[in-house]
Amino acid sequence: MVYTDTDGKERNPYIIHRTSIGCYERTLALLIEKYGGAFPMWLAPEQVCIIPIADRHLDYSNEIAQKLQKVGIRVKVDGRAEKVGYKIRQAQLEKFPYMLILGDDEVANNTVAVRSRKDGDIGLFSYEDLENLFSEVINNKI
Repeated sequence: MVYTDTDGKERNPYIIHRTSIGCYERTLALLIEKYGGAFPMWLAPEQVCIIPIADRHLDYSNEIAQKLQKVGIRVKVDGRAEKVGYKIRQAQLEKFPYMLILGDDEVANNTVAVRSRKDGDIGLFSYEDLENLFSEVINNKI
């Protein structure tokens, strides 16, 4: 880059670059754009949405949420009195990496039905298997 000075000579300009946002903000903006808000589990602000089918499943939902929070998983329990399909759709729109659907069978068998944002329903898991799945996904940055 050159410019012509008042005396007719070509000179190289000095450019001072200044930004009103810093490095962290630019990096975050880049990541949001790259992932379209659908962050991988290890990066997501909220990693798991627990969806109880009815009010009677809330206690079990909160129990699972507390266990997951103790191992560092960021969890939200959707205890609203809405239809399950609506709650699942909302969790998909909010881009939760994983959803746990809890109903009568899951409470009776001490299991959770796991749904992935990317792969859909992936099956029933015991709590120990669920914790292993999440730690593998987070540690391997899947």
